Amino acid sequence: MPPVPSDGRVNMVLDGESMRRSWRRVAHEVIERNGPGCQVVCAGVPTRGEPLARRLAELLLALGADADVIELDVQAHRDDRSNQGAATHMAEPRPEVEGRLVVVVDDVLFHGRTVRAALDALTELGRPAEVQLAVMVDRGHRELPIRADYVGKNIPTRLSDRVRVCLEEVDGEDGVVVLEATDG
Repeated sequence: MPPVPSDGRVNMVLDGESMRRSWRRVAHEVIERNGPGCQVVCAGVPTRGEPLARRLAELLLALGADADVIELDVQAHRDDRSNQGAATHMAEPRPEVEGRLVVVVDDVLFHGRTVRAALDALTELGRPAEVQLAVMVDRGHRELPIRADYVGKNIPTRLSDRVRVCLEEVDGEDGVVVLEATDG
């Protein structure tokens, strides 16, 4: 977990087992909505959306779906950050998205700008039959009219709070924490 900042509090919201349980529920919801034999492309938004997409694909495969994974590079499509140095690249062959169900996967849904960029990046790869959104945490405070189809955990936050999703693949352990800034 991240170190406790000197100017705030860290609140553990989900431990590793709670995260796994939430993500299994999300996989079941995908199957319930789309059918047990659905063909899904899980499109993970770097950095933590990509391992979450891999986890979701594994769970979907275990439930009888056909699931592929791609990493969706959104950097060149951001409207709220500098795009200098961003380059679209394909490190490996990508599964076809044309005419398929694509589930965009990210760790935290906040303002909605990353999801908007992901949708723009996705259009460069083809035209999916349908696009759905799965996130581990929805913290509210949307600036764009974007809503997740599947949410691991809704966490009400203040604008000044930070939400951190920690993953074994990136951070060495699983968990979700809210870093609360102290007022004053």
